[in-house]
Amino acid sequence: MKFFVDTADVKEIRELNDLGLLDGVTTNPSLILKSGGSIIEVTKEICSIVNGPVSAEVAATEYEQMMKEAAVLSRIADNICIKVPLTLDGLKACKALRSDGHLVNVTLCFSANQALLAAKAGATFISPFIGRIDDTGINGMELISEIRTIYDNYDYQTQILAASIRTVNHVKEAALIGADVATVPPATLKALVKHPLTDKGLETFLADWKKTGQSIA
Repeated sequence: MKFFVDTADVKEIRELNDLGLLDGVTTNPSLILKSGGSIIEVTKEICSIVNGPVSAEVAATEYEQMMKEAAVLSRIADNICIKVPLTLDGLKACKALRSDGHLVNVTLCFSANQALLAAKAGATFISPFIGRIDDTGINGMELISEIRTIYDNYDYQTQILAASIRTVNHVKEAALIGADVATVPPATLKALVKHPLTDKGLETFLADWKKTGQSIA
């Protein structure tokens, strides 16, 4: 599974990238607002840090304006992935952008039928929102499973990008089902390494090592 980080915080992106954990970054208008910077400058800096796809989202809702905004965003860097909403205009933009050779992330997916349409439009990534589906009382992982089955049935190459991830269990379950990518908040990505038995074991080893009186370097 690939790991993308879901943030526009350049400091956190740089830290995670230096750890060698990042395959890409996803942003959205809310994350850009939180960053406090302009979408062009913030996205440009992010693209200079990571080698993988950086999703930058259009703000328009109509096809013609989506394409104009996509043209601006695509010039930021070679690793830009244009993010469009899962609407009819968004799917039309996806098809056109993919025909021009751009990476496209179709976002705000909440049903398998929507994911099927995105694959038909040639989307590079489909972003089903697990956490927001959980909020409605439905298990968001069921959607990941349905999309995986449909894509495998027809050999669609669109990658399932599990989004709206809130817990480490979300990551595990998405990986077990076969999501291609998980886009994760920085704190959740860091939390994947934690386990109380790891901490306990390390504490014991360090205590025993101290008793040896030895030094390796």
